[in-house]
Amino acid sequence: MENQREANHYSCHCLQVMALIAALAGLVAITAGCDVTDCLGAVIIGGVSGLLVCFGVWFLDYKLRVDDPVGAVVVHFLNGVWGTVAVGLFATTSAPGNDSINGLFYGGGVSQLTTQLIGIVGICIWAAVTITITFALIKATVGLRVTEEEEIQGLDACEHGLPSAYAGFSIMDVSNTMTMDVNENTDLGIGEDVTVVPAPAAAPTPAPAPQVSAAMVPGTIYKVSIISRLSHYDRLKKAMNEIGVTGMTVTQVMGCGIQKGAGERYRGVEMDATLLPKVKVEVLVGNIPVDTVIQAAKKALYTGKIGDGKISVYHVDKVVKVRTGEENLAALKDVE
Repeated sequence: MENQREANHYSCHCLQVMALIAALAGLVAITAGCDVTDCLGAVIIGGVSGLLVCFGVWFLDYKLRVDDPVGAVVVHFLNGVWGTVAVGLFATTSAPGNDSINGLFYGGGVSQLTTQLIGIVGICIWAAVTITITFALIKATVGLRVTEEEEIQGLDACEHGLPSAYAGFSIMDVSNTMTMDVNENTDLGIGEDVTVVPAPAAAPTPAPAPQVSAAMVPGTIYKVSIISRLSHYDRLKKAMNEIGVTGMTVTQVMGCGIQKGAGERYRGVEMDATLLPKVKVEVLVGNIPVDTVIQAAKKALYTGKIGDGKISVYHVDKVVKVRTGEENLAALKDVE
């Protein structure tokens, strides 16, 4: 029931947005012929505009695969073309102030319609040439796109020194990225259908004293918390996977701190960038040495720039796997 209410709310919201876009499209379409059409012609032009919005959004999204979230192409280009063509169809001398232009539907023949079509072709050619030259100059000087890191972090933070203009929205899409691969360092434990055959007894030999790291006590579980830039997430996940980590918790967080030399500037004025988007990765380790996790994370995150991140290590008293009731190191095994 709750999901159905959410679906209905979403559908209602989409209809409201489409209605507003259709109204704007009608205004665009009537602009060209507002001084040469009568009321009936204006109503028809607006009605067709509303239908063109629905078709245009569908065609861009599902056929051309063009990302136009605000409907700019549909509203301004498609309905701009339609409005220009409509002058050659619905122009009438009965409109106040129009004494010479009649469209095809008002006995004016195809003369005005032909003129409108030639104008559309000319404008498209002019726009294509000038925008190609403009884009080429921009690409050769400052570049058409920002860096991948700035895209992930968001231009609100990079350009304006703001945490986000869309509070509550997901900053980073980590869906379908949390699959960890099995490799030679992976320890999944032993499943219920696996029979363990003890090795034959051998003459005891003295074993060397184990080298115990100051950061790792045998049989102890630690939580390693890593906070870094959003753009470092993929590299960090791969590094953790390579050392045998089979699972981790990923959270999108906002962070602030006093960073010398990291002042944000906008239009020449230094801004107070108090909160910046970050990614927080938490890993529970028992059999993998903590030092190994730390070194792998440092290697993956290091760039030498401010914001590479911080690593914290915590002692975990107890871990319980709810489904099986296993505790501590046994609860960390991922075997089913």
